[in-house]
Order: sequence, then structure tokens, then C-alpha cells
Amino acid sequence: MVKRAMQQWLRVIITLLILLITEGHPVDITYLQSAVAKGAVCLDGSPPAYHFDKGFGAGVNNWFIQLEGGAWCNNATTCLSRTKTRLGSSKLMVKTVSFSGILSNKAKFNPDFYNWNRIRIRYCDGSSFTGDVEAVDPRTKVYYRGARIFSAVMEDFLAKGMKSAQNAILAGCSAGSLAAILHCDRFKGLLPPGAKVKCLSDAGFFINAKTISGASHIEQFYSDVVNTHGSAKNLPQSCTSRLKPGLCFFPQNVAQQIKTPLFLVNAAYDSWQIKNILAPGVADPRGTWRNCKLDILKCSSAQLETMQGYRNEFLKALNGLGPSSTRGYYINSCYAHCQTGTQETWLRDDSPRLASTTIAKAVGDWFYDRNRFQEIDCPYPCDKTCKNRNFESDVQPVDMDL
Repeated sequence: MVKRAMQQWLRVIITLLILLITEGHPVDITYLQSAVAKGAVCLDGSPPAYHFDKGFGAGVNNWFIQLEGGAWCNNATTCLSRTKTRLGSSKLMVKTVSFSGILSNKAKFNPDFYNWNRIRIRYCDGSSFTGDVEAVDPRTKVYYRGARIFSAVMEDFLAKGMKSAQNAILAGCSAGSLAAILHCDRFKGLLPPGAKVKCLSDAGFFINAKTISGASHIEQFYSDVVNTHGSAKNLPQSCTSRLKPGLCFFPQNVAQQIKTPLFLVNAAYDSWQIKNILAPGVADPRGTWRNCKLDILKCSSAQLETMQGYRNEFLKALNGLGPSSTRGYYINSCYAHCQTGTQETWLRDDSPRLASTTIAKAVGDWFYDRNRFQEIDCPYPCDKTCKNRNFESDVQPVDMDL
């Protein structure tokens, strides 16, 4: 039994490697050493980093910037722990990453953005690029400087040609996607007045929901993140002027006031949210949700009913944003988290479809004003294009144990 399971895993790994080789392309890391003098550093004091694949042809003046994901740290202990990983230190990041999906340089796999300047900013601050505390923690020697990192890398890109951008998108995955929402209007303000600038959130619409035990753990967690990192001054003032800063980490309280066009790609049954907001370990001490969280096919009828309730809360938060002629959304019913950075979910023959449309086409049509895409999938399990996916591409496994 064990041998057979190992053989199956090996087949999966080999298949994934083959897909990366055929569908992705390697891009080397760039360390922004000049940022250190500005105090724009990772949690451990190392320089920020990014991967930059230059645009070509008609795309040389177009910029796509993706902010990496990887959850958050909410106190001195959890942030110190991250300094021992690539989520807190650029010293521990891999030197080369594979660009695929919306970062692909092939027209076949990414028809609308393949020849743009495509950048992936690495995530090493634990605050969705919002923190800025001048003093260094004397006990842990941890730096809380996420907002400075955002500013430093943007200055670098402007100097590298983004100041002449004709088209630009600020995007992200998970915690990076939340950062794209929070920095959306700020990003637009950096670019030429005549540029077409929009923002894309992939799996970043985290909602303020209670756990299966009825506790508001994610609300308290976000409040701790904001307090630890000194994030309040870098959150949208349109929100902090009316709500507590911790509540302004929730897109449902921020997105309505964003002036820059925003597109939301999200699974209504977001696998990360189910695992960490609805049914975190602290709310499930007996582990009755463990198998369900790993594979939606193993959920009991009662657990599926609870998940349907979560979907209803998600849609209520989304609808609470109100109508918008510039906002787009692609809310499918896959059990997934982050769907734009993986070729299989972005654009392939077997990719998920909503209203007979791939994510790639929906985002491209919205950006170029070919079609305003605003679609919500039917409830699980009616969508057969999902194939029960549980992708968490671009996301470091993080057990937040909320």
C-alpha cells in the first residue's frame, strides 16, 4: 500500500515537472541591494528581491507586476519564525522560478500579456507589503518594513522604464493579492496620467467570517498583523477613517472605495479560506475536518452544508461592494486557491470555465475593455470543469492555526 502510494506521488511529481518544462520558462532572481540603505528590507534585514522577464515587441511599454503570496505573521514569535524561511529572508529564496500562466512569455499560453514586462516580487515581510516600523525589534532583530519594500521596488521599476508605461497591471496571489488591492490606487498614482492601469486580485478576497466553533479568529489575527507591523498608516484612508485598522485588511471593507478598475478572481470555496478561516486547527481540535480540507470529495454532507454557508457569506461580502461598471469578477466553484499563475487553471484545453470562458480570456477581455466580465458560478458540485482542483500555486504552505 505504501509503495503504491509512493509510486503514485512520483508519477504526479514527474508530470508536474514535465508541465513546468513545457509550459513555463525560468527567470532568475534580482536582489535590490540599493533598498537596504532605505531600510526597505525583509524580516531578517536582507534585501528585497524579484524576478523580471523583460517585455518585447509591442509589449515593451506594458508592465505586469505580480506580488507573491504566503499568508502573514502576527507577532514577534511568528515573524521571527518566518526569518528562517524564504518568506522572511531573501537569502533563502530559490534563485530561479518558472513563469507560467499569466506570467508566460508564449502567446499560446498567455495571449494578452505574453510580451509585457512581467515581474514577480518576492514576499518576505509578512504584512502584505503594508508594514513600516522604524525601530528594529531589539530582542528578535526583526524588521517590519513591507511598505518600504513596495516603494523601493516600484522606484526601481520606474527607473527601468515603467515611468513610460502605456498599460500596467498590479496583481498578486493570496496575501500578495490582498496587497494588490490595498496598494491599487497608490500604484496607479505612480504611473503616467494617460496609462491604462488596472489591478487584479487572485484569491485575495478574504472575508471576515467566523470559524466552525463560532469564533472571530481571522478578525483578531488581522488586527494583530496590523498592530505588529505598524500597517495602519499604509492602509487606504478611505477605510481607516471609518473603521478600526484591522478591519481594513478585509477587501470587503476596502474595495468599494478603490477608484482604479479591479478584477477579482476567486473560488467561492477558496481552499485556503476553508482551511484557515472556516475550519482552522484551533476550531477543530479533534481533526474531524482534516480529510475534508485536504479533499473536498471526502467531506461529509454536514461539512458540505457548512461550506455552502461559507459560500453564501462570501457572496454576501462580494455583493456588499455594490455595482460597478469597471469592476470585474470571476467567482467559480472550484476548491482552489490562486488560479492565474498556473497554466492548468489560467489557460489550457482542460482549464476551468465559467460562462464557457477561461480565466485568461475573462481577464484579457476586461483589461482591454472588450467585455465586462462579472460572473458567479453555480454551487458545488454543478461545475464539472473544476475536476475538484485543490491548487494552491504560488503559496507557501502555512499552518496559521488561527
